[in-house]
Amino acid sequence: MKPVDILILGSGIAGLSFAIQLAERRPGVSIRVCSKADTLETNTRYAQGGIAAVTDFTADSFEQHIRDTFTAGRGHCNKNAVRAIIEAAPERIAELAQWGVPFDRNTKGKWDLGLEGGHSRPRILHCRDRTGFDIVQALLRRAGSYKNITFYPGLFAVDLLVRNNQCYGIRYMDTGNGEIKSSYAKITFLATGGSGQVFRITTNPKIATGDGVAMAARAGVEIGNMAFYQFHPTALAAGQSNPAFLISEAVRGFGAYIINAEGERFLFRYHPRGELATRDIVSHAIFSEYGKNKMNRVYLDCRHLDKTKFHRHFPGIADRCRKTGFDLFKTPVPVMPAAHYQCGGIAISLQGKTSVKNLYANGECACSGLHGANRLASNSLLEAVVIAHKAAVEISSIIDYIAFPVFPEIPGNPGRGTGRKIMPDEVKRIKRQLQELMYNYYTGKTAGSRTEKEVVKIRELVSRKGDLPKRAGSLSRELCELENMITIARLML
Repeated sequence: MKPVDILILGSGIAGLSFAIQLAERRPGVSIRVCSKADTLETNTRYAQGGIAAVTDFTADSFEQHIRDTFTAGRGHCNKNAVRAIIEAAPERIAELAQWGVPFDRNTKGKWDLGLEGGHSRPRILHCRDRTGFDIVQALLRRAGSYKNITFYPGLFAVDLLVRNNQCYGIRYMDTGNGEIKSSYAKITFLATGGSGQVFRITTNPKIATGDGVAMAARAGVEIGNMAFYQFHPTALAAGQSNPAFLISEAVRGFGAYIINAEGERFLFRYHPRGELATRDIVSHAIFSEYGKNKMNRVYLDCRHLDKTKFHRHFPGIADRCRKTGFDLFKTPVPVMPAAHYQCGGIAISLQGKTSVKNLYANGECACSGLHGANRLASNSLLEAVVIAHKAAVEISSIIDYIAFPVFPEIPGNPGRGTGRKIMPDEVKRIKRQLQELMYNYYTGKTAGSRTEKEVVKIRELVSRKGDLPKRAGSLSRELCELENMITIARLML
């Protein structure tokens, strides 16, 4: 693969918005967008709720949004990051709309702003209940109009090429024959998404195995706040599906209740805002309620809501529940907390710079300090577009002064052993064991239970299995993903 000016790993909002911003500024710069699955298969496409931004300054303000973000973050937010990202929101929202994102409008032609947990004012822009999908579709159309942006789906990055604290590109797997190859770049931009598949129950797609953070950690890049992982309180509790189907908290902002087996709106016993408390509080309350309810069940109650309006706002959610066997307007729907968002990640500046030269990161794989210990609902998409813009402004001004890298080719599978072949069934077994341990550990921690036993078991598993790829006789994508998941688990403890 030929060297390229900009190598982007990830085709969600964090990677695509950066590619577009840079292509507009520098049409002569070559930009390669790589994804390990289909270009559309990203964490972004599953975002239902929307993007938080202050757009109505008569009813809202930057200071209120900042205060809500700090409250949700439990004292761990970076003050400069919070203010800079929130104050940049109106311009970035206007830009997304210009790029073709069809945000909903009300009968007066203004943005139809939704309310979500932790927000003191309605400020969520949305596209019904498929905001992420519509954003990715619009960005892919926009990116496809630039001749200097090329797409490489199905490329699985294995490691970063880093020497003397400078990044030169990546090593990647040819999924056809398992061969490890190199791709060199002046700038490598990680937008690889989250790590929800580390847990048994998650809203994240199968591709969310923490690849970017794991590669960065192995290369010695600074990582921050990985202990902070957010559970979303209302995933559909039906069967053993992985990923679990998310029921957006915008539904609670619309007026839905969370009730226990006795029909009580029990959340008010834990917080005065009830269903509109932040995600960490609602998840903690649900796990605590499990201890009092032998059925381990709580429910989302929509029976009192206007059916016509609900279907207009949340057609996808209503349809999925119906197909699963639940009529939202006749019976409460069982819900459960599920692993949802990685608040920590690769430590970055507001321009996306990491601790390694010529390596940038953005989105869920990165940690700007905006989210602190607990992300405020719908702040993640905002963070991604703001940092993408700032990164593009900086990189467009320095790219001409960066030489194409010279990095010696290492034959074979560098850093990998020649031992026995690791069978797929063994990889699956270890993966399930890790997912179960991590889910039990985090749910226990969220509920305030003692978790020492789980920590010991996780560390034992990490110690025994963490170097499997180095001992393996051959590599597979599944084996490399398992290595990344084990690395993520180690960072989270």
